[in-house]
Amino acid sequence: MATVQGEVTKDSPWMLLTPPGTSEYKMHKDESKNRPVLVCTVGKTVLHFDSPCINDLHEMLKQHGDWMPFGSADEQKPAAEGTVEAWGRAETNPLSGWYGLKKGLRGRFGMHLPPLMEAL
Repeated sequence: MATVQGEVTKDSPWMLLTPPGTSEYKMHKDESKNRPVLVCTVGKTVLHFDSPCINDLHEMLKQHGDWMPFGSADEQKPAAEGTVEAWGRAETNPLSGWYGLKKGLRGRFGMHLPPLMEAL
């Protein structure tokens, strides 16, 4: 389960677990850049997601209304259709493409965003 209390910063991030509950990771907002991002740290790997993804994903899930598989795939692999992962990189989402921002590490949206959504 996630820890979501108080101000979320690099020094005080959300502490989350991957959907299988096997790996812990951290996430925080970085609003110091021109384009605010969510910074996801998994071990030594740092991923960036466009911060509107939280509200956009929430709205899409409300409209979808039914259970939706998370899916999870590295950027170089195709995402299974009908998954959160596929939506996070689809040209039909509000961003018109990838919410992941680090070239080569744009995938794994379906692995790291749903636990944050659940915590929020």
